[in-house]
Amino acid sequence: MNNDNLTSFANEIKGKFIFNYDLKKTNWFNIGGKAKIYFKPDSLSELVIFLKKFGSKEKIFILGAGSNVLISNSLFNGTVIKLGKNFSNISLLPNRTIVAGCAASDKKLSEFAFNNGIGGLEFLSCIPGTVGGGLRMNSGCFKREFKDIILSVQAIDKTGKIFTIPSSKIEFGYRKTNLDKDLIFLSASFKGEEKNKQKIEEDIKNLQNEKNKTQPTKTKTGGSTFKNPIDQTDQKVWELIKKSVPLETKFGDAEISQKHCNFFVNKSNASFEDMKKLIDFVKKNVKSKTGIELETEIEIIE
Repeated sequence: MNNDNLTSFANEIKGKFIFNYDLKKTNWFNIGGKAKIYFKPDSLSELVIFLKKFGSKEKIFILGAGSNVLISNSLFNGTVIKLGKNFSNISLLPNRTIVAGCAASDKKLSEFAFNNGIGGLEFLSCIPGTVGGGLRMNSGCFKREFKDIILSVQAIDKTGKIFTIPSSKIEFGYRKTNLDKDLIFLSASFKGEEKNKQKIEEDIKNLQNEKNKTQPTKTKTGGSTFKNPIDQTDQKVWELIKKSVPLETKFGDAEISQKHCNFFVNKSNASFEDMKKLIDFVKKNVKSKTGIELETEIEIIE
């Protein structure tokens, strides 16, 4: 791709457009090298123009909250797009329908629902990601998932074409959907339910307390490392890890959380290689001991 064309585009927009951008601070693991380009569009029109000009020529990765990605230390030879504040608006429609921009955090969406006396979205308060990321992987916890509340998704493809996808056209699975990987999600509409506001607040507090008791907080982690292998066993992935791997196992500063063994932690200055070795080691040992092949829940960007 001709850098002169990209530089020319960068000079014409208000959004952030940076060459050779360090990705280490953009994700919860605090691991990663540089991206050829980091693009934070100021508006939908800037995103549309970029995709029309470069969408079919550039390798693109959409970065949300960075809460479940492990990024390689080598150069990402493409464009990392992070949707900014103009893509994080949340508004209320009739019949307890909420529309949220895909850069909005799940927690903010849950708070908005609570403030408006709308129930059904309490579980989102415990998911450390964005609406876009939650849609991509059908995020969930405490027996609730995005599929239970989603009405429709507005998306844009790599040619700059915008369209709406009703939930009836989406196939949701455990931590996955059938939506095209090249789609960039812009916003989504959610269905809430009638519920007493005091009860909503109480349920949110209970869920958050439960989460804080069992999961590491205020540390460099990427959330659940592996998916529960629901089609192979009724055992939880943490049970498989516990019986297969010494929990003190570490590679450099990459180690297994003492609070929840499906959470891996960058104790100080772990490299991508350290964390990848730990993931591969656990996967190999679980397979060897139990015969079960684990699949990562975190996204590995190499």
